[in-house]
Amino acid sequence: MVNQTIQDIRNIALVGHGSAGKTTLADKFLTFTGTLSANPSVDDGTSICDFDEEEKHHKHTIEATLTHFMHGGKKFRVIDTPGYPDLIGQVIGTLRGVDTACIVIDASGGIKVNTRRVFQEAGAAGVGRVIVINKLDADNIDFPGLLASIRDLFGVACVPLNVPLGSGESFKGVASTLAVPEDTSGALVDPKDIHEGLIESIIEVDEEVMERYLEGTEPTKEELSRLMSQAIVTGSLIPILCVSSKTEVGLQELLDGLAMCGLAPDAIARDIDQGEEKIEIKADPSGPLVAQVFRTRIDPFVQKLSFIRVFSGTFSKDSQVASPEIRKGVKVGPLLEVQANETLPVDTAGPGDIVAIAKLEELHTGTTLGELAMPAIRFPTAMVGLAVTPKSRGDETKLSAALHKITEEDSTIRLDHDPETKELVLNGMSELHLALIQERLKRRDKVEVDTKEPKIPYRETIQIDAEGSYRHKKQSGGSGQFGEVHIRMLPFPHGTIPEDFATKDRFASMKSFHYHEGSNFLWVDSVVGGSIPGNFMPAVEKGFLERINRGVIAGYKVQDVCVEVHYGKEHPVDSSEQAFKTASSMVFREVFEKAKPALLEPIVTIHITIPGDNLGDVNSDLSGRRGRVHGMESAGGDLQTVTAEVPLGEVSTYARALSSMTGGQGSYSLEFSHYEVVPGNVQQEIVAKSKVADDES
Repeated sequence: MVNQTIQDIRNIALVGHGSAGKTTLADKFLTFTGTLSANPSVDDGTSICDFDEEEKHHKHTIEATLTHFMHGGKKFRVIDTPGYPDLIGQVIGTLRGVDTACIVIDASGGIKVNTRRVFQEAGAAGVGRVIVINKLDADNIDFPGLLASIRDLFGVACVPLNVPLGSGESFKGVASTLAVPEDTSGALVDPKDIHEGLIESIIEVDEEVMERYLEGTEPTKEELSRLMSQAIVTGSLIPILCVSSKTEVGLQELLDGLAMCGLAPDAIARDIDQGEEKIEIKADPSGPLVAQVFRTRIDPFVQKLSFIRVFSGTFSKDSQVASPEIRKGVKVGPLLEVQANETLPVDTAGPGDIVAIAKLEELHTGTTLGELAMPAIRFPTAMVGLAVTPKSRGDETKLSAALHKITEEDSTIRLDHDPETKELVLNGMSELHLALIQERLKRRDKVEVDTKEPKIPYRETIQIDAEGSYRHKKQSGGSGQFGEVHIRMLPFPHGTIPEDFATKDRFASMKSFHYHEGSNFLWVDSVVGGSIPGNFMPAVEKGFLERINRGVIAGYKVQDVCVEVHYGKEHPVDSSEQAFKTASSMVFREVFEKAKPALLEPIVTIHITIPGDNLGDVNSDLSGRRGRVHGMESAGGDLQTVTAEVPLGEVSTYARALSSMTGGQGSYSLEFSHYEVVPGNVQQEIVAKSKVADDES
């Protein structure tokens, strides 16, 4: 790795909506700077960045790809990221590894749903933002209208550093708005009209320079150069640059602009919480080591690759490195500089460097190297689930290993082993996301899966008190079976304190009580006179618990119930643990059916972010899903966030509906809230379906 000063490093992420031309731009950077000699094409499947077979097949980026090149004395590391909202996890991880986000917009397509999303994510990550308007060689470009839309949605801090000279086949170059050229004929917007606003956006961060400017003294080139990065850090300037990646018109100016506007690794103030104290992380090669894994890739040749950004300090190959998350620390092997799908060994890495380490199973996305822990990388919660089973018998172990690799690579993938439904549920960001995962399982890991919608984890409970008894008596020659159990059953509301509930006022003969938190089940031992011998009471409890896990009316786990065992009978010869376990299970079922049984459904809190124009449709749709809207608030620009409570079963396929209502511009998140009783008509449908499923199985 060529040693560069920290000021000469530019770590940049190309982000934006799909088909904005990010990958073509990354490919062109490499060929234009002479780093690679090729004529790559996404359409032809020869892209340098989209090297994966799935990417070649789909002709769009699926995984973030790291590249590097030199330009104008600067060391550029550019990471090309996927453009579909379904793959936003790749973008979020990448933003932790860079200092500047380059938001690419298709000049003809305009601002789309993921353009907004990545702009907001870059702001949340605290990195500098630059907007690139690409594909200016397309026909019917309304540049003034697009510029107005950008400023309206993202703010007046968005100011062009250059403007296009013509568009479509007539797009012949760009005109600077910083140092306005004499010949600006053909400019779609007059650079002189932008110049003054650009200067003010830059010098806003320095009161002295601003005062001199207001008094009539123009800032010098050196002052503008010095203040530009400060303005980008504070957000008072978001530069706009124009280009056509296909024809390379404006590419030289884009690279020069990124060399000037892209932030150096020491430009952003990064802090770490150490107890109540905040510690500033400085980009100092001699400082304490602070580095973080921001991406993981499973490579078919070198296996697991952990991509690491160094923020402070220096570490070398074959060294022992501390980690707050790993007690024994990490033995670092070779360090690798990555160029798309190729790697080159390097000896050391310092502040601003991005390297990869191979085959270290202890490292995961988000793991910190060094004594100080970097903040966790917050990924969105997976919203869409599929229950998966291997298509071929005997592939269970193979599937488990393959899914482990998938979750290592993609932090937005979640695997749930549901003990109630006995299903393995694969959760992703969308149906497209899950389809891509299935393709990868089949192609790379040679394992195919059957899928179905996961079961909703309903629960069963009671609504009134009831009591009863059951005698289990069986005689078939030799010793028989005998056990009789009498119980009272009461609703036990969630959140009730067992000690407050199990009192002499309620259970006059209570000897002891046992509480099971997982199912919120309380049972009280009120047996007197030894009518059920003490050595059989554990079997009675076991019978209750087995019935609770099996359910009564629809096969779902029981919760929020109290049972008092107050009497029973035993036989000196035929009574056994098995007999009392059976009797307690059966009496539980019979009394439960008398106590006005009900199904409980999980209620989730849903946060839906949508354009304001879609509020009416979304609220109406939520009402039809038995949802209760609790409030709305602005999410920036014309976006609104609706907060509501809705049954989980009503939004299991909500992604499709929301996309249809908003033209793909909506997003949402879910979090579990509580359980509620299912309405009677809905309960009848669920019970009927469960009986059909039992009959079929």
